[in-house]
Amino acid sequence: MAMLEIKDLEVFYGVIQAIKGISFEVNEGEVVALIGANGAGKTTTLQTITGLLSPKKGSILFEGQELTKVPAHKIVSLGMAHVPEGRRVFAQFTVYQNLLMGAYTRKDKNEIEASLAEVYKRFPRLEERKNQTAGTLSGGEQQMLAMGRALMSKPRIILMDEPSMGLSPILVNEIFDIIQSVSASGTTVLLVEQNAKKALSIADRAYVLETGKIVKEGKAETLLNDDSIKKAYLGE
Repeated sequence: MAMLEIKDLEVFYGVIQAIKGISFEVNEGEVVALIGANGAGKTTTLQTITGLLSPKKGSILFEGQELTKVPAHKIVSLGMAHVPEGRRVFAQFTVYQNLLMGAYTRKDKNEIEASLAEVYKRFPRLEERKNQTAGTLSGGEQQMLAMGRALMSKPRIILMDEPSMGLSPILVNEIFDIIQSVSASGTTVLLVEQNAKKALSIADRAYVLETGKIVKEGKAETLLNDDSIKKAYLGE
């Protein structure tokens, strides 16, 4: 059974249909990429999975449990974390306070401390700046903070929305290295990414979304070498 299974999902904004009956799945341990142009419905898909939007139709199964009626804050405690587009850190709080907010569903203080140590090990810059307010961090550091905060909930799956957006090429590489290390440590990843080439280079499988429909799916390396994909998304 797939860890996350989306079936016939339809989502509307008022009268406009943003998602038109898509189905896809993410298996445990995979990195799955959703790629597509701006406005294809990628962010809408993630927001619907994490309970921020309600679908008109369809089902979202996470480890066999139907999520469409579960409130967003409960979804986190089931083991799903969301790194939203645009980072959305709490600017006036310190790095340390932001990270602790990621662990709000957990009770065991020792385990929270252990997770904090892990996040600092993965993101040494966050430890250096733990007492700084998040609003004073650079874009790349805020992205690391958003990822670190999501990891503090000890998720079984992490959904990342445009993690490389607005970052310099060096930082983009760093963020993708981190995504690979998160995956290597056993967390499943669903990645929405504008940078299709980068996403396909680290993903196991990918789905191509166009105006609310999945138009292609397959192994990431196959899609990387697909001429129509190269032309449309890889700028070749």
